[in-house]
Amino acid sequence: MDPAGMMAARIGEGTSMTSTTRAVSALSALLLTAALAGCNGDAGMKPAPDASPAASRTPSPSPSSTTPAGTTDLALAESETREDSVYPDVGDPLVDALSYDLDLDWNPETDTLTGQETLVFRATADAAKVPLDFNEQLQISSLTVDGKAAEHQVDGNHLIIDAPIKADQRHRVELAYAGVPAPAPAPSQRTDFATGVGWNITDEHETWTVQEPYGAFTWYAANDQPADKAFYDFSLTAPDPMQGVANGELTSSTKADGTTTNTWHLAEPASSYLVTVAFGDFQRTDLKSRSGVPIQIWTDPDGKALPGGLATTPDAIDWLEKYLGPYPFDTFGIVVVDNESGMETQTMITLGSTSYSLSPAVVVHEAAHHWYGDTVSPADWSEVWMNEGMAMYLQGMWEAEQEGRSVAQKMDEWAAFETDLRDSAGPPANYDADKFGDGNIYYGPALMWQELREKIGDKLFFEVLREWPASQENGNADREEYWAWIEEKTGEELTSFFEDWLLGEQTPTR
Repeated sequence: MDPAGMMAARIGEGTSMTSTTRAVSALSALLLTAALAGCNGDAGMKPAPDASPAASRTPSPSPSSTTPAGTTDLALAESETREDSVYPDVGDPLVDALSYDLDLDWNPETDTLTGQETLVFRATADAAKVPLDFNEQLQISSLTVDGKAAEHQVDGNHLIIDAPIKADQRHRVELAYAGVPAPAPAPSQRTDFATGVGWNITDEHETWTVQEPYGAFTWYAANDQPADKAFYDFSLTAPDPMQGVANGELTSSTKADGTTTNTWHLAEPASSYLVTVAFGDFQRTDLKSRSGVPIQIWTDPDGKALPGGLATTPDAIDWLEKYLGPYPFDTFGIVVVDNESGMETQTMITLGSTSYSLSPAVVVHEAAHHWYGDTVSPADWSEVWMNEGMAMYLQGMWEAEQEGRSVAQKMDEWAAFETDLRDSAGPPANYDADKFGDGNIYYGPALMWQELREKIGDKLFFEVLREWPASQENGNADREEYWAWIEEKTGEELTSFFEDWLLGEQTPTR
């Protein structure tokens, strides 16, 4: 997720004249960089010569992925679930979701979502009931477990199904539901979280979703925790000219009786917070990176096909591959929606329709998450610094290159206000749970990575950056695993270094 909304929220707090001035200066610098990079002048990355953009209102299926729908090995989605330490009331370690098949129909006249869902999961223990996350805004009309009707209760955001399950056995939950979805309150002070997390409906009756750190339960029954990854298939139907966009590969698009149905297949397992669905009137533009990664850009058909800095998307992938190695998924895409944020939803990032969200800097940031956050995701929300710190550092590297200065100078700029962010929301790995996504999880860890780079040298540092995501493909990790891996790779004892930067109440001396 990009830090723009967090910075705006920080300025609004008015903690002191000094801290506010620093935050304003920092935000101005970020926005100026983004604004310059997003213009048509020389400051931004130019589209790659082989980008070959082609816009279309009638989408055709994407090129075939390496894992066609229906051939998925569900064992690849088995996860080590756990109770989240920051938000323990969401998700349950008893459930290890393996696949979600979501058939969703959107009616913009009544703002009604009608869903048919099939969830295949592995039980991690014997139990008499199945606990899932699901919102009472949606009414369940039928529910079965392993083909048998099951009694169930929905209380707030909790769905409890009366059905016995066996440890290490797979079970199938099928449910039909309908209603007017509503977002849930976000545990954050960011302005771009103001409308809540989960399913959002615009004034034009289009929709978008964002569920970090949770919120998937506002539109389907989920085990809504980061430690649980699953495969996804979507069938999205809406009246013309609307259509549905989701993660992964567009496998078919059909029109019938004044509606369009798009089917999508996500070939790699994803945590629920990395899932996106958007219904709206879109045009699609196809691009390609130099390495051959197919890219889809979905935008408002009444505007430019590639607004802001989106024409630089292939260059962002190329730049990141130079430092991080091959892009870890089959496809990449961006869907532009009516909000003010940016979210690294897996293979189809969700960007708000603002100049900052559409800037090349944010594209770099959200694309970087596909190595740090998507292919390897946090096992617990206390580890979100693993995502945001590295994406922020890479964004800083990119900005420094664009500005013609060193990354060390960029880090000095950020260090001027990092202490205020830490004071406000706590250490990056022990933050205030009511201030999710504040600047402390972005800028402090970014400074830490620069300190590590200077400590171990560029060669070893960039080996660490490349090899960690590749070694953890489609997995989850916590700090103990990560720190131990880095120590083994570098031969350095770094526990106190990481603890000082990530758990210390004060910013370490640089």
